Amino acid sequence: MSYQKHKSEESVEDYLETILILNGKLANVRSIDIANELNYSKPSVSVAMKNLRQRNYITVSEDGYIRLTDEGQKLAETVYERHSILSEWLIQIGVTPEIAIADACRMEHDISAESFDAIKKYLLKNPS
Repeated sequence: MSYQKHKSEESVEDYLETILILNGKLANVRSIDIANELNYSKPSVSVAMKNLRQRNYITVSEDGYIRLTDEGQKLAETVYERHSILSEWLIQIGVTPEIAIADACRMEHDISAESFDAIKKYLLKNPS
């Protein structure tokens, strides 16, 4: 996969994860909420939402409310689980929470399913 395509997929995953998190905080999620959460410009978020709609990851109501499709929900939950577990693991092995969260955000996009599953199984067997 080319670097540009990889960064594009990473961006898709970050947006979906953010929508999932905001769905837990807000009754309705709008583009402005995503822009504020990620500290991105409204035009950048608008372009990203168009891309997510075209890929069938989200729907947008006439009122501008963003909802994850089943496919978008599944991918968002996968990314969020990876982020949560990797953050927890890094903190357990002594990384400061701030750095652990930032590193987990980068790792969640690149780690193989095999390595992630092994870390997850290890943590389940060895809770802190």
